[in-house]
Amino acid sequence: MVTLGEGSTPLVRADRLSERFGVDLWLKLEGMNPTGSFKDRGMAVAVTRALAAGAPGVVCASTGNTAASAAAYAARAGLDCVIAHAAGAVAAGKIAQVRAVGARLLEVDGSFEDAFAASVELAERDGYTVVNSTNPDRLEGQKTAAFEVLDELGGTPDVLALPYGGGGNTTAYALGFAERGASLRLLPVQAAERARTFASAIRITAPVHSEEVETALARFGGEVVTVGEDELLDAWRLVAREEGVFCEPASAAGIAAVARGGVDPGARVVCVLTGHGLKDPGAVELLDR
Repeated sequence: MVTLGEGSTPLVRADRLSERFGVDLWLKLEGMNPTGSFKDRGMAVAVTRALAAGAPGVVCASTGNTAASAAAYAARAGLDCVIAHAAGAVAAGKIAQVRAVGARLLEVDGSFEDAFAASVELAERDGYTVVNSTNPDRLEGQKTAAFEVLDELGGTPDVLALPYGGGGNTTAYALGFAERGASLRLLPVQAAERARTFASAIRITAPVHSEEVETALARFGGEVVTVGEDELLDAWRLVAREEGVFCEPASAAGIAAVARGGVDPGARVVCVLTGHGLKDPGAVELLDR
């Protein structure tokens, strides 16, 4: 098993935000994983399976967090790693993580979708394993966060709200909750300006898991919530300055949905904070606006 000690991240009650919004609000701090994001859960499984299959390396397209995680776990496994990314679309902190552990960066002119196409082409040519969330092993690892939410709460929340970029994490939580027979509403939260949002982790114009997300919503209930840039920024500021939790901008998406009044008064809500704030330190200047 290729592991860096991922999982078992804190679930903490947001006392001041609970009072502000009139709900029982909890924060799942996935930024406490080894490379600072939720991606590590699935990457441990995907890289373990790639190693067992004899793959010479792994490849992925990324807006940043997948890149950092794939690079670290590949280094741990002794595998080559190639990261395809859209030019100028990845936060500097995440690029630094990739460079530090020795993965190769492939800059692609265009969008995330162009970078993903390049990663698939390389995988087919060189026999590498694609470790994006299209790899089912990734989702099997990520669903463990749903188990932890249920175990740490000692029950089922009324609502789970989380960022919606590619949709893999929503799909994984749905898998985990379904496996445990849990019933709750899911609120995947996307940026209105998907292609240009300052929350770079969810800057994906065409979610690869959109059909799976719709299936999950049909099963559990809930809806895709779309929030504006000002709403994201306000939520990011609130969780930092009222709860002392520094997450990356995209992580505040769930809180933005709660702030809008998207849940019933008194509901027990878990917001998944997907990445640590040090992933995108350059964005901090926005908080002072």
